[in-house]
Amino acid sequence: MSVSAITDSPSIGDPTVGSSTHALANGGTTLPEKQTDSNHDHLLEQIEQTMDLIAEATSPARVEEAVVDISVIVPVFNERQTLPNIIERLHQVMPVSTEIIVIDDASYDGTTQWLEDQSQTDKFRVIHRRANHGKGSAVRLGIRHSRGRVVAIQDADLEYDPADLLRVIWPVLDGNAEAAYGSRYLDGQDRSILGSAVNRTLTALSNRITGLRLTDMETCHKAFEGDLIRGMDLREPRFGFEPEVTSKLAASDAMILEVPTRYERRSYAEGKKIQWRDGIEALACMWRYRNG
Repeated sequence: MSVSAITDSPSIGDPTVGSSTHALANGGTTLPEKQTDSNHDHLLEQIEQTMDLIAEATSPARVEEAVVDISVIVPVFNERQTLPNIIERLHQVMPVSTEIIVIDDASYDGTTQWLEDQSQTDKFRVIHRRANHGKGSAVRLGIRHSRGRVVAIQDADLEYDPADLLRVIWPVLDGNAEAAYGSRYLDGQDRSILGSAVNRTLTALSNRITGLRLTDMETCHKAFEGDLIRGMDLREPRFGFEPEVTSKLAASDAMILEVPTRYERRSYAEGKKIQWRDGIEALACMWRYRNG
């Protein structure tokens, strides 16, 4: 893994964007009795691909224009109360050369209706799915529709401020990194005891496997070179996306940087969706993709 250090990363259109960065470095056979499970997994993958094609076919036609600089993917599931604020904030802070791609993962709380009332343009597009497949699957669909030189991810809740996504994007857009992660721990933003302990443990285990020196593998705020992420074979449908993409970046010897990002943890009563079983799945993904 390449080693790099960057300081004084400039901001784009927001005076609150900081300059701190963190440099990183990296130091089956299917049994016959499992054939049924393998066929079942293959069938599920085919179904998911078919549903994605249906979603694409029923989405508004895409107008081809010059490649944009930044593609921001917003996966959303039942976030009617927070999504309007996130979209408004993205429009406020992102450069004009940004496209926003919202993937509605079969919401049923009014999110779908709100999105249908919004005017779509070449720089603001919505893809509605007829069945819920999970965040990782929604992100993959957004990646396939992206055109930007940089592809970034922004959750639809209010835990992460889109303004902080800018300093995650900047090192990649400037050519100083192939991927960048917004860490909640470089500046001590995540002060929760249990959540912080779980995230730090998962990150430490991921580092042992990948050879990276990340402080926050599970962060939502991630940015990638567009061609790099579009060419990556990603498979995880839920929150396993985070360890999977991290393992595959490490295997490709991509240069990854971390920058601080602010974080306001919400409770399960407020709509937080990740569960304890997702932590177990993250461990399984680390082992599954240990070789990239």
